Amino acid sequence: MTTIEERPRAVSSIPQEYTKRLMVFGGRASVELAAKIARQLDVDLGKVKLQTFADGEVYCRYEESIRGADVFLVQSTAANAAHGMTPNDSLVELLAMIDAAQGASAHRIIAVMPWYGYARQDKKSEPREPISARVVAKCLEAVGVDRVLTMDLHSGQIQGFFEVPVDHMTAMPMLTQWFMDQVFPDELVIVSPDAGRVKVARNFARKIGVHWAVMEKERPAQQVAEIGYVVGDVRGKTAVLVDDMIDTAGTLCAAATTVLEEGAARVIATATHGVFSGKAFERLAYENSQIERIVVTDTIPLRPGAPDNITVLSTAQTLADSIRRIFADDSVSEIFAGENQLF
Repeated sequence: MTTIEERPRAVSSIPQEYTKRLMVFGGRASVELAAKIARQLDVDLGKVKLQTFADGEVYCRYEESIRGADVFLVQSTAANAAHGMTPNDSLVELLAMIDAAQGASAHRIIAVMPWYGYARQDKKSEPREPISARVVAKCLEAVGVDRVLTMDLHSGQIQGFFEVPVDHMTAMPMLTQWFMDQVFPDELVIVSPDAGRVKVARNFARKIGVHWAVMEKERPAQQVAEIGYVVGDVRGKTAVLVDDMIDTAGTLCAAATTVLEEGAARVIATATHGVFSGKAFERLAYENSQIERIVVTDTIPLRPGAPDNITVLSTAQTLADSIRRIFADDSVSEIFAGENQLF
């Protein structure tokens, strides 16, 4: 009598070998950055048809098979004047791309959001307000995203709005390296524009090996900032104002004026995200702000008309390294030696 253990195992006629595929697609808000990332990964940028109909609706269709592939969708939920995109257009387009990828049987769908729009609306400041950063998270999960890769979030709690994994990158290594590669006539001092960014400024200063200071700031209304005074020594030094983003530049210009009044020899500013909305370019021109250099990254495309004192560093290598590790199921935090949570 043949026992169960002795019976020969059935051999399936279905091929069991599986080769993972990595595919990178770019939304219209970040198509230039997506192309750079694809080059770093030595893959072709995926073909996808994206357009806006006459009534303003967004349309998406993949022009090649993505079945069984790990699909990385690069899209900052930001404006891109060159492609006629608003932040809301970018968000809806990303949602459409995720839904189309799910319907086309992609193996995994990873939203690469170098700039996470609505990040500043991460809590209730007044009654009856939405927590819009959480709304964005719910929308992404509802359409089927498997993972989110983002950079320098405005606050850490945004990661808690998701049930899917969130990989958080930081531009600090490339920004600090830029400052270490420069030659300045005076000693540097890293300045936080408000108490909320003290930890970032302190870590930035430690990486470079200089002192840091903090500014006292009040915000009487949304997108309005009043700088009080500087806590720390900036006299005769090159003050480096460090923040996660520059939007209308009101805070930055007020901070620059204050540190110069406190005796700083010159002012340089740096931030990961250059939103530069409204009259930001006009305010940041050297003749108006006295800021010698503004260093940002390309997480948000730079719109036309930028003043000459803005320098843009590319995040393509950092994002490509992160994508490569996610695809291979390796540790992402090793890229930053575990220091990619800066909050």
